[in-house]
Amino acid sequence: MGMTMTQKILAAHAGLESVVPGQLIEADLDLVLANDITGPVAIHEAEKLNKKTVFDKDKIALVPDHFAPNKDIKSAEHCKCVREYAKAQGITNYFEVGEMGIEHALLPEKGLIVAGETCIGADSHTCTYGALGAFSTGVGSTDMGAGMITGQAWFKVPSAIKVELKGELKPWVSGKDVILHLIGLIGVDGALYRSLEFMGEGVKSLSMDDRFSIANMAIEAGAKNGIFPVDEKTIAYMEEHSTKKYTIYEPDEDAEYDETITIDLNTLEPTVAFPHLPENTKTVKEAGEVVIDQVVIGSCTNGRLEDLAVAAKILEGKTVACRTIITPASRKIYIEAIKAGYMETLAKAGAIITQPGCGLCCGRAGGILCDGEKVLATNNRNFLGRMGTSKVGIYLGSPATAATSAVYGKITLPK
Repeated sequence: MGMTMTQKILAAHAGLESVVPGQLIEADLDLVLANDITGPVAIHEAEKLNKKTVFDKDKIALVPDHFAPNKDIKSAEHCKCVREYAKAQGITNYFEVGEMGIEHALLPEKGLIVAGETCIGADSHTCTYGALGAFSTGVGSTDMGAGMITGQAWFKVPSAIKVELKGELKPWVSGKDVILHLIGLIGVDGALYRSLEFMGEGVKSLSMDDRFSIANMAIEAGAKNGIFPVDEKTIAYMEEHSTKKYTIYEPDEDAEYDETITIDLNTLEPTVAFPHLPENTKTVKEAGEVVIDQVVIGSCTNGRLEDLAVAAKILEGKTVACRTIITPASRKIYIEAIKAGYMETLAKAGAIITQPGCGLCCGRAGGILCDGEKVLATNNRNFLGRMGTSKVGIYLGSPATAATSAVYGKITLPK
């Protein structure tokens, strides 16, 4: 039986010629990641082990992006724990003052992960790096702590769903609309512990930012990981950002998939997810008159330069009708957006620009909402109580939909 992309990567890192779905393996890790929420738990678990040093100080990444800058004493304690551990262990890839960004934008940008590698992170959206043709997945803090010390992790080899992409996206439709459409089709558990493997001639029309957005939300369908084939765009991105050697894995012709889902990109429309699950999707045309109190553009899903460019194009010369918060995903993206004039455009439109970070997406920073309010966000998750009280309505959409909706104060078709 042939293997999928994911299965080939796992087999290579387990030192095996082949693997099959359901097989338990122990695989070598190329990168281990934690942030300031999950890191302290992982560090405390790692310190319980007899081996007191990390397996490779260059293959650990610690990013305080959820609580920093600290909003209270407990946040400061979390960040201090991560900071002191990084210093004590001599960890190379610790990012804080002057470099801190949202981890899932920062690591590819820094060239720390490339095609063919394995990565675990104590954050569910670690699956983002599948956009580069890598196997990356979220794990619990205990597994992450063990990974820091041993450089290995146990996996159950996942079966796969083939997602065949055809055609090209229409104007104002993006990767966010693709993944919301897919989750709407299969549900939040439709790919449970399976690999979502994106392929087909439609892939070539997707930008790298589109692919990062899609892979990022694979977990919202319950997937173990999402992964894209490596093409010219992937290689160009890696060569621009990294000096690491990459390996391209392609699925065998006789690779077995549980099912095949075909998506014609030409037919997709701007899409939103209604509260309180990402599977509650409707096209913007179907959404009706949903008045919103706040718009948020950012997160590890949609805070990249392409996202800010789209928002600036829509908001140029206009004024927002509701509270609008923009969060660039990294310091580099922030600076590039300033140079391109996007930040001036967004600020003139009345948007609030925040420093890079995850805080608002997960309810830990300025911008929290209260009972009865509604927010349209480019986040990946709209669970009950995530951005405020349990009576806040969180709607998910693309940067284009969010920016247009900010102008009208209600969910509106991008234009």
